[in-house]
Amino acid sequence: MALTTQLGTIGLWSAGLRTDDPTRLGDIADAAAELEELGYSALWIGGNPSLAQAAHVLEATDRVAVGTSILSIWQHEAADVAAQYAALAPGRRERLVLGLGVSHTALAKQYARPYSAMRDYLTALDDAPVPLPAGQRVLAALGPKMVRLAAERAAGAIPYLVTAEHTASARELLGPDAFLAPELKVVLDTDLSRARRTAREFLSFYLPLPNYTNNLLRLGFTEEDFKDDGSDRLVDALFALGDDEAVRARVEEFLAAGADHLAVQVVLPNARERVYSLPRVEWRELAQALPL
Repeated sequence: MALTTQLGTIGLWSAGLRTDDPTRLGDIADAAAELEELGYSALWIGGNPSLAQAAHVLEATDRVAVGTSILSIWQHEAADVAAQYAALAPGRRERLVLGLGVSHTALAKQYARPYSAMRDYLTALDDAPVPLPAGQRVLAALGPKMVRLAAERAAGAIPYLVTAEHTASARELLGPDAFLAPELKVVLDTDLSRARRTAREFLSFYLPLPNYTNNLLRLGFTEEDFKDDGSDRLVDALFALGDDEAVRARVEEFLAAGADHLAVQVVLPNARERVYSLPRVEWRELAQALPL
């Protein structure tokens, strides 16, 4: 089944769905089961999850697709990933979407020649004793070369920290058939000044990372937009801020630009301290507001 059909329109992105702490596994399983019942068509696990962590979410659910967003190719060997995929029960294996990315120089000491490294990694998955199919893998592609590779060697792209304009450009590069599922950050706060403060606090982690800022420069932003944790123009382009209606409007903007699916991430005040939280109240609100 093509991902466009399997994944539907709205998925939920959360780093809180991954953990190495056994005391949190029950809470994550309970949250994942509720998200499935709420109607989200995919659960995207943020923060470089392993397949073992994805397997826990698969075990807690029955129907929903579970994606890694993203698994870093520098920290997870392709042979190990393929072996863990092969070890999954067939029904769970079919619901897995392997999101792969090259991460950033600041986060991966091995970082070098990312395009070639990704291409070689995909070849290793193809050549594994149980290949991980191209139709079940997607790339965190930002630049044109990686976007094209996502169409040629995977099901498509799952770009992070992007605008609707990037979505339109990526759709043109991918062609009409490849899967495109950008991530969209949401701050549910009708006080615009306070919502922007929440967004800036979250954005401050990403602006020192050149892969993101270089992509934003290609989109027409300037170095001035990166000062003081982001200009209003930058924040408003990267986040959906406000009430349910404002969020729906941003979702429609991304879909109209060519996205097949949106991975929606709730951003809370003091979000960097709460990155592994499970904002279930906000997830329920979005489930009522969005076209699940």
